[in-house]
Amino acid sequence: MPEPVHNRPVRIGLIGSGFVANFYMLGLADVNNQQVVSNYSQTVRRAKAFAKQWAIPEPTDKLEALIARDDIDLFIIALPNEAHLPVATLLARQQRHQVCTKPLARNAAEAKQMFRAAAAAASKSGAIHGYAETEVFSPAVVKARQTIESGAIGRVVWVRSRESHSGPHSPHFWDIDKTGGGALNDLACHCIEAARYFYGKQDKVVEVMSWGDTLVHTAKTKGEDNALLVLRFSSGGIAHCELSWTTKGGLDLRNEVHGSEGSIFTDVTRSTPIASFTSKTAGYVIEKADIDFGWTRPLPEEAFAYGYQAEMKHFVDCVRTGATPRETYEDGYIVNLILDAGYKSMRSKRWVRVSY
Repeated sequence: MPEPVHNRPVRIGLIGSGFVANFYMLGLADVNNQQVVSNYSQTVRRAKAFAKQWAIPEPTDKLEALIARDDIDLFIIALPNEAHLPVATLLARQQRHQVCTKPLARNAAEAKQMFRAAAAAASKSGAIHGYAETEVFSPAVVKARQTIESGAIGRVVWVRSRESHSGPHSPHFWDIDKTGGGALNDLACHCIEAARYFYGKQDKVVEVMSWGDTLVHTAKTKGEDNALLVLRFSSGGIAHCELSWTTKGGLDLRNEVHGSEGSIFTDVTRSTPIASFTSKTAGYVIEKADIDFGWTRPLPEEAFAYGYQAEMKHFVDCVRTGATPRETYEDGYIVNLILDAGYKSMRSKRWVRVSY
């Protein structure tokens, strides 16, 4: 059962030692009063390599032993999609504070199990469950929401959200049986939650229309590598999401929010405050960059711009204060419901109601 955290650092167990775990460590680097005390990987070699990189004292390949430790306050799930459900339910049975990366699960049925288990643990012990959706913690997106709340653009009527790059970084992402889907599943989770955030979560997504196809990566995946998703809200407003695994030039994150009295635009990757031209390699440029020479747009403080720092600070603060996170497994479950409806629409080529 979680105990109050007062005058000591929040101790964290990082379950995963891969790509997103690195971003979580970058985000946590600027969060006070916390310490990652252990990290898990399926292999000791990988766990130790990650621990050495980030000065984590106790790497391990023993997941159940890690979860059973009574000196860890918060567990962060940074694992592939197919591992989210078994790990989250194990944490819930132990009534531990937990945070899970996006998407919450491969489908709504799995997400529902995770949400119910975590909610039951919360009711018994106060254990928090946090959905680590970076987009709604990005400083630019948070500022956009504050502008909406001020009334400056009137009533939100249309949102456009784009998330694209040239394809996943790890082989397992291309396997839709392991992940739950292609570009729609991988990328639309960000855009859906951004749209819900801009409209306000009381304004529900009531139906969706989706298209998807495999236009380029036919030899790599059975999933769609490009997709479009349209969301209709209960207020009558519309959002459309553009998703791609075939666009070059690095990660492309853009939002437009159009209201009855004005508009807001966010772009954290294609309008960076620095540009360079190099004839030789410039080193790391930005997530999913296809080249590191010629004209490039490096992104300073990448983890901060994407929202990793803000979400990690928020979840650490929730463990310390006992507050409910503003993104929970319920939000992740709703996103999975909308994704499922999107895939149904993709197959039927019709509007599909979202059944809550």
